[in-house]
Formats: sequence, structure tokens, C-alpha cells
Amino acid sequence: MVTLEHASLTSLLLPAPMVLVFGATIAVGLAGNTLPDVILSFKQVPKVFMGKPARASASIDELVRLAEKARSEGLLALEEEANNAKDPFLSRSLQNIADGTDAEELRLLMEDEIDTRMRSDHVASKFFAALGGYAPTIGIIGTVVSLTHVLENLSSPDHLGPMIAAAFVATLWGLLSANFIWLPISSKLRRLSELEVERMNLLMEGLLAVQNGTQPLLLAERLRAMVPVDPKGKAQGAKDKTNDGGKTGKLTASRAA
Repeated sequence: MVTLEHASLTSLLLPAPMVLVFGATIAVGLAGNTLPDVILSFKQVPKVFMGKPARASASIDELVRLAEKARSEGLLALEEEANNAKDPFLSRSLQNIADGTDAEELRLLMEDEIDTRMRSDHVASKFFAALGGYAPTIGIIGTVVSLTHVLENLSSPDHLGPMIAAAFVATLWGLLSANFIWLPISSKLRRLSELEVERMNLLMEGLLAVQNGTQPLLLAERLRAMVPVDPKGKAQGAKDKTNDGGKTGKLTASRAA
């Protein structure tokens, strides 16, 4: 837009309003939160660019495999899986199952861990949403301060145009930082948290079913019913029947026989 208006980008990159908007926004955010919360929030920023939600199909396949192993080798065999699992939530849950933890107590433990994860993620999302609320107001404050300086120099009409234009740069940066940086970060972190919580709930229900000795194929159908349907009309995580190595055709032929 700046290029189409035949303006210069350097006219927007003014140090004073940028320092005011970004510096004061973060300072006010720090004043309204504890220091550990602020540090935790900024540690979550890399997830916005590199965080990838886990595929539901991978979790379902893993749970079905664990169910098959538990039925063939017993629940104690899950201790080895707990040691090899890279996901801490999955590892702790498998270890509890192998140790013979009661199903109700295990559910409470997993629900508490999921709730703690939700509250921790909410801190970061709420912090950046707050910054998105502060930034436009701080930008207006910068504009008011600059316009006050403009009114002090009414005796120099040749300089009023550039000074007024520079005054509104603070408002521009307040709006830009809020809607292009802080609020998108907040929304992305909130969505990633929702997807992670959904995955953990899927694991919880699957692991409790494994502990209860649910038949693997029934478990797979139950878990796929918990996964939202994609735009193609197929449950996310459901395997393509055309790539099942001919098992569907063999099963149909067997039933026909």
C-alpha cells in the first residue's frame, strides 16, 4: 500500500514512536503480570512459528498398537513402552498402568495434568491478548504527545505537515503491532493449546480403554469417532481403505465364504 501511494517506507520507520509503542506495551504488560508469567509467555513464542499439531491418526495407531501388545503380553509389558515413549504424558500414563494404578485414580491423574497444561497455555495466550489491547491506546498517547509538540510550533507552517504526519506514526504502529503481532500470536497459541488438549484427551480415553482390555479394533473405531470430520467427509485419522494392503477385500471374501 505504501508503494502504491508512492510514499517512502522510511517515513514509517521512526525510532521514537516505535520505541514508545513496543517498549511501553511490553512494560505495561509486565506491570499487569508476574515476571514468571511474562517469561513463560515469551518462551511460548517459538511455537507460533515452529509448533505443529500432532496428527490424530498417529495417536490412534499408537494406541491400537499398545492395546494389541497389552492383550497379548499383559499390562506389565507397557512398562517397556513407557521407557521408550517420547511424550512425557504418554510415558507417565503407561508407567501408571504398568504399576497397577486404579482406573479412576489414573483418570484423575491424567485429567489434572491436562487441566494444568490448559492453565499454563492460557497464561501465554492471555498475556499477548492483553498486549494487543494496550498497543493501540499507547499509540494514541504517542500521537497526542507529538501533536502537542506540533501545536508548540504553529509559528513554523512549513514544518507542520511533516510533523503532523510523524505524529500519526505512533497510532499506526500501535494498530499494526496489535493486529499483526500480538493478537495473532495470542490466537495461534490458543489454537495450538486446544489441539494439544484434544490430543491429550484422546490419549487419556485410549489408555483407559487399553487398561480395561478393550478389543483393539473396537478401540480404533471409538477413537476415530472422537476425531472431528475433515472437509472431505472422512474422520481425521481414519486410514484410507484403498491402502490397507488388500485387507478389506480379503475380509469381504472371507465373510462371503
